[in-house]
Amino acid sequence: MAHYLVTGAAGFVGAHVAARLADGGHRVTGVDSFNAYYDPRLKHDRVAALLTPRGVPCHALDLCDGPATHTLFAEGRFDAVIHLAAQAGVRHSIHAPADYIQANLVGFGHVIEACRQQGVAHLLYASSSSVYGSRRDAPFRETDRVDRPASLYAATKIANELIAHTYASIHGLRSTGLRFFTVYGPWGRPDMAYFSFSRRIRAGQPITLFAEGQLLRDFTYIDDIVDAVLGLLHAPAPAERPVESEIFNLGHHVPVKVIDFVRTLEDALGLTARIEFGPMQPGDVPVTCADDGRLRARIGDWACTPLDDGLRRFARWIEGWEPLAPGAGTAGG
Repeated sequence: MAHYLVTGAAGFVGAHVAARLADGGHRVTGVDSFNAYYDPRLKHDRVAALLTPRGVPCHALDLCDGPATHTLFAEGRFDAVIHLAAQAGVRHSIHAPADYIQANLVGFGHVIEACRQQGVAHLLYASSSSVYGSRRDAPFRETDRVDRPASLYAATKIANELIAHTYASIHGLRSTGLRFFTVYGPWGRPDMAYFSFSRRIRAGQPITLFAEGQLLRDFTYIDDIVDAVLGLLHAPAPAERPVESEIFNLGHHVPVKVIDFVRTLEDALGLTARIEFGPMQPGDVPVTCADDGRLRARIGDWACTPLDDGLRRFARWIEGWEPLAPGAGTAGG
């Protein structure tokens, strides 16, 4: 039986990935720092709902602690590592750069070096569509240049990709970078727009759409993301180049205007949003749109959940997880 480590296992993507691996009969160990970037209650609730019933432990560990990280790897003897722990958030990186230097650079460095020292066969790690910067010539391809990041968050993800390439070239550590495109769904992150919009709409509060709601985002449902991650985890390395650092887009090439996304969210919630408009924010990009040809060539066709279906599932979840007081919200028209 393979033994997998999932870092950031109390996080949105990490909890879903760890749960699916456990459902597949694999041995899974999770770690998370349970930091307070957003309410840790949600992280503990994810563990209680998705991991504990499946027998997946989720240990409290800050990967910036080098000795503790190396001890974890020495004792765990992991066959593969899915490294999803990171400091997330484009806008937060403008105001708290040290958080990103520590978690996304120092923490990543400890993980990849521990992989090398302990002979881990395969490291998969979270990157981001943010690496493509502020550009409009979609769709984005993995071969496109990524040397003009629009945020420090994006810069740290580019750095991760470069470090992984170096470890593959010098040490023979196989690695797979996962460029996630706007992941959404049940148990999501409160700092993401769809989550905060839902909270405000349900409370009858106005929401602000930047750039007049014309920004385009390639929304990707969480179950589809998990399908892709596990497909890449289990796919054999190409026979002609078995040790390599590879990068894949995890998005559907179906960008949606944010204003249209909000209209679909209104339908899912059965409520009407009070919309205000604001200018484009620093660090934001006008469009994200994935070319997923490389991913499909490796794992075949992968799930593509329609936006209205995915948002209905999210709406049902948030209504159960965070019930509103009687009379809150605005009736839909």
